[in-house]
This record gives sequence, C-alpha cells and structure tokens, in this order.
Amino acid sequence: MSQERFTFPQWTNLALPAMAIVGATAPLYVAIVVAYGFSPDTLDVGHMPEQPIPFSHKLHAGELGIDCRYCHNTVEYTQHAAIPPTETCMNCHAQIHPQSEKLEPLFESYETGMPIEWVRVHDLPQYAYFNHSAHVNRGVSCVECHGRVDTMEVVYQHETLSMGWCLSCHRNPEPHVRDPKLITQLEWGIDMSDEDREIEGAHWLDVNHLNPSQDCSTCHR
Repeated sequence: MSQERFTFPQWTNLALPAMAIVGATAPLYVAIVVAYGFSPDTLDVGHMPEQPIPFSHKLHAGELGIDCRYCHNTVEYTQHAAIPPTETCMNCHAQIHPQSEKLEPLFESYETGMPIEWVRVHDLPQYAYFNHSAHVNRGVSCVECHGRVDTMEVVYQHETLSMGWCLSCHRNPEPHVRDPKLITQLEWGIDMSDEDREIEGAHWLDVNHLNPSQDCSTCHR
C-alpha cells in the first residue's frame, strides 16, 4: 500500500499513547479540581481548620478587648491583613502563661526564628482581588466579612465570600458602612433598627463620597 493512501502521516501514530494518557487522566484531574473548589477549604461557610496553637479570639478580642489592629496591623495600609509574627504574641506571653503546654509551639518559634504555620481560614481565589485597606478606611467593619470574631472561640468562615455576596454589598452598601473610627467595635449597631442602620450608612457614604464600583475589573485584575 502506497504512502499516498494514508490520510495522516505515519508519525502521528506516536501521538496516540499521549492522547490515551490524557484521556484517562483528564476526568480524574477535573474531578479533583471541582472537588477542591467546592470543599470547605475554599467556599463553605463554617470552615474551621485546626490551628497549631489554640488561639481564642473570644478571649483576646472579646473578654480582653484587644483591638483587631494590634495583631492584624497592616489592615489599614495594605491589601492584606497581616498575620501577627511570633514577636507580637511574645509581647504578652513572655510574661503571661509562659509555662503553658499549649504555647510550646510559640516559644519554639521564638527560639528558632521559624514562623508559626497558621492555617488560612478565609482563602480567596487568586483571580479575585480584595483590598482590606480600601474597605476599612471607608467604614466597612471587620464584622461585615468575618462576623463576630470577638465571640468565636475558634475562628471560622462566616460568609460565603462569593462574587454574588460581594456584589450584594456593592449594590446596597448602606447597611454595611459606618464611621471608620468604629470599624473594630464589632458589637456596634446591633441595637439599631434596619432603617436607622441604613440612614447611618447613607450618611457615611455621603461624607466619604462613596460609590462602590460594580465593574468587573474592580475585583478581577
């Protein structure tokens, strides 16, 4: 049989094994990606990973009244709310409960210089842009996204953090805006009626000339 009878050149036979491998592994790859995308690690409200040290926000932010910005000290200036370095924790715990077994990872980190491997609770996808400073400096309190962390023994994901959830706030920001000086007073406004809360929010929208963008490029850059 002559070469001219073949529709494709003979070298294309070499591609068949590669195509077979791709065809066999692609469904598994897609299944893993989809499963991870819908796992508690990425989307689910209530996601509560175990941390290397049992840190209680209820005790520190609630009972002791430590301002959120003492630990997350970049939240007003940068895109990210910094996870506190070991030295921040040691400012207190060098004197408070220094013999606690629960704090052994903290002292080990301090002695070795190796950071504590905290597990991220709120993990936005890389294609979504969010700037903490742009929100808190305009009166969007921590509680709007993270819930009442001052009442949480263990921090968990309080909201879906989905695109629809973000857009609902940008479309109707009044109930979510307050005096920027009150952003870390998480209990503020709980005794206000919905109408009074919206009036207060509308006031600060006007004072700060806020008009939240709904353009795709705002969050997808």
